[in-house]
Amino acid sequence: MSARNKFNTTGPKIGLSVRLAETPQEIEAAQRLRYQVFGIEMGAGIKAVDGRDIDQYDEHCHHLLAFNDATGEVIGCYRMLTEEGAKAVGSWYSAGEFDLTPLKDILPQTVELGRACIHPDYRHGGLIMLLWTGLVKFMKDYNLRFMTGCGSISTLDGGHQAAGLYYALKEKHLAPEQWRVRPLNPLKWDKLTPVENPECPALIKGYLKAGAWFCGEPCVDEAFNCADILILMDITQLNDRYLQRFAPQP
Repeated sequence: MSARNKFNTTGPKIGLSVRLAETPQEIEAAQRLRYQVFGIEMGAGIKAVDGRDIDQYDEHCHHLLAFNDATGEVIGCYRMLTEEGAKAVGSWYSAGEFDLTPLKDILPQTVELGRACIHPDYRHGGLIMLLWTGLVKFMKDYNLRFMTGCGSISTLDGGHQAAGLYYALKEKHLAPEQWRVRPLNPLKWDKLTPVENPECPALIKGYLKAGAWFCGEPCVDEAFNCADILILMDITQLNDRYLQRFAPQP
């Protein structure tokens, strides 16, 4: 990836910083963290290569990393795919789960997020806010307006929680009709009893509080034992409180 538009978002009070990966070794560290979180902690059916989670999208993505400043350890990451990268690899990652045709007109202005994870010892609000600040800075540098990506809901209960959350969220957070997508592997609704008052995963909750939508019914991702909803955010419509918080510092 091009080295242009490097940036460093610091958190002096918490000793953490966020920036784009600059070396293959830093990307490899992120891949090891991803396997630790997704493969070991969550039990996802992904193959490890030397203890790393790797797929064909990695070489075409920008990698946003969070570091412990004292140790240099990679403790959080996002993988970011732009239209240029999607064309190079042959598709958007989420196209494997959803028919993205309704989004075709906005995809040139979009960054797709994936493989978001944080080391278990650092799962507090400060780090995710630093990562989101870095994300907004990246989008502004690349003149991107929309962010999309999959938000995951566990299906270890058979999908009842995912069904309940869909019904709970759709009244206030469903995307405008023209941007609603169809899942390629939908929930089997006739076999589900939607959970009342379902718990919303923290990452999805954070996106929705910031002003994001979700684009329709979930898609079952059997490899990751979850159902994914496609998140879409227009950063020109970002909640004012979050816009001020994420504004890059001069």
